[in-house]
Amino acid sequence: MAFPDDVVKQAWDRAGGRCECTRRNHGHRERCNRPLIWFYRGLELPGGWEAHHKTAGKAGGADTLSNCEILCQACHKATQTYGS
Repeated sequence: MAFPDDVVKQAWDRAGGRCECTRRNHGHRERCNRPLIWFYRGLELPGGWEAHHKTAGKAGGADTLSNCEILCQACHKATQTYGS
């Protein structure tokens, strides 16, 4: 399922326009923190990003703020590759 627009906006505000990924197997020690551009959601460009479900599963978990994280395209792709 997809996150409602208000959840994505709240997650974006929480993230401060930067990638929230903290997965060590993605090549960073702490938070990725790559700068992102609001209008580049879903684009394969520098600054591109996705709203990602933290909880895996059949439907990706609930479409709530607590289950939403803002990821740069590189980290989002890595979640697909590594399954985390």
